[in-house]
Order: sequence, then C-alpha cells, then structure tokens
Amino acid sequence: MSPAIALAFLPLVVTLLVRYRHYFRLLVRMVLLRSLRDCLSGLRIEERAFSYVLTHALPGDPSHILTTLDHWSSHCEYLGHMGPVKGQILMRLVEERAPASVLELGTHCGYSTLLIARALPPGGRLLTVEWDPRMAAVAEKLIRLAGFDERTVELIVSSSEEVILCLRTQYQLNRADMVLLAHRPRCYLRDLQLLEAHALLPAGATVLADHVLFPGAPRFLQYAKSCGRYRCRLHHTGLPDFPAIKDGIAQLTYTGPG
Repeated sequence: MSPAIALAFLPLVVTLLVRYRHYFRLLVRMVLLRSLRDCLSGLRIEERAFSYVLTHALPGDPSHILTTLDHWSSHCEYLGHMGPVKGQILMRLVEERAPASVLELGTHCGYSTLLIARALPPGGRLLTVEWDPRMAAVAEKLIRLAGFDERTVELIVSSSEEVILCLRTQYQLNRADMVLLAHRPRCYLRDLQLLEAHALLPAGATVLADHVLFPGAPRFLQYAKSCGRYRCRLHHTGLPDFPAIKDGIAQLTYTGPG
C-alpha cells in the first residue's frame, strides 16, 4: 500500500479508535493480555484470582472476599465478573423476594453465587450450575472459603440443559422461586422455555438475566416481552471498569402459563 493511500485512511482509523476506544481496551484486557498471562503462568484467570483471594481476603467473610475480587479485577487483571453495581441490584432483589430456592445457571468464578448466598433467607437453598470443570473447581473453593456449606450452596458440574431436565428427580428441586441466567446468552431462551415446560417456575417467580445488552440476548428479550407470561423490567448498567459500555440485567416476573 502506498503512503498516499495509507494517509487517506488515517482519519477513518483515528475516528474508529476514538469512537470505539472502550471496546478496544476491553478487547486488549479480556483477550490479548489474558491469553498471554494464561500461557506464561499455566493458570487460567479464575485460578490466578483465587490465589490472590487466598492471600488477601478473610476466610469466612463473603463481603471481604467479594471486595477482594473487585480490587483484583480493577487493579490486576480484568475478571469480567458481575461487579459491584450489578451485584447490589442482585442482592437487593434476593433480599426483597426472599426466595426459598434459587437456581443459578453459570457459576463462573463464584462471585454472583456469593452475592446470592449472602442474601438468602434462613433455610434458603441455592443450586448453582457450571459446565466447565476447571472453573467449577475454583468456584467450589471460593464458596467454601466464604463459609457456605453444601446444604446452603450446592454446585453442580454439568450443562444447564441436562440439569434442568433432572432437577426434580436428582436434585429434589420442585420449583425455583428465583433463577439467575448468567451462562451463555444464546442459551437463555432455550433454558427459560425448558423451565416453563417442566413447570419449575411457580407464579410470581423471578427470573434474572445478566448481559442482555452486551453481548446481548435479543431473542430472549423479545420472547419475554411478547409471550404474555412475564412482567419485564430492565436494570441498565455498564460493565465493571467500563461504564461507557452499556449492559443490563433483565428482571422477569412469571405470571403463570397463561
């Protein structure tokens, strides 16, 4: 390419870099730097985060463990977790609804799991599902480090689809008063319809879905708004450490099969 042609494209490149600078920073932190550190350390980011928690957080104190993860994500490596802003929304909704049983699809490192477990009413039960065994191993250690036993928080290593099909028979969960969808946005609609088909959502159940704007779950949102079975609300937020990148948590209230 000649210098003249390159110069002709320079204003366009500069404009794109300025307009989408937050997305470029996110790409660098979440993909490029993370991949490099994975290769150099032989550990995944969640495993490095847990090592930091072990040396900086207070065992048995979920609040301090969550704050430690937030600090590590902001100052060391971007974790891509739920973060404190969405976390406050999640905890407030759990405290308000006081669900006896919660189903979380997508444990990841265990951050949102700790938020839910902290806010559960006495005797409440949380089933959290993670398909990745290596990620689940980190989350299991984090949950137990925070002081929650298996009677309160049970972690299941499997796909969300397989777990939903055997919630009654294998895990003795007849209904989910609250569901958090935090795994793959492309699976949200499928799993919501599975929960409906197996009558696992009682009238008044709350379904929360993370990342519905970024990367987005348009088919899920369209279904929830148009099927006539839910009252819908969207809590607008940004990504942790990237507030200019807009995201949100969808809050659905199940009104019944209709």
